[in-house]
Amino acid sequence: MKNVTISLDDEVAQWVRVWAAKQNTSISQLLGVLLRRRMQEENGYQAAMQQFLARAPKALKSKGERYPSRESLYER
Repeated sequence: MKNVTISLDDEVAQWVRVWAAKQNTSISQLLGVLLRRRMQEENGYQAAMQQFLARAPKALKSKGERYPSRESLYER
């Protein structure tokens, strides 16, 4: 485990001390959990995007078929 030093505004530092105390944990553990969640979200997003982009493109129409006109799509 690595030690990291961060700088916070006084107001933020006070708020995070209170928040960590309410969570019955330390600021260090609290930030570690928050950053790990963020990392997992980011990795999950990247994996989903790669999975989506790995798919072969799907044709929206048959070859030689024309797309519908704008007017026909929005007829009421």
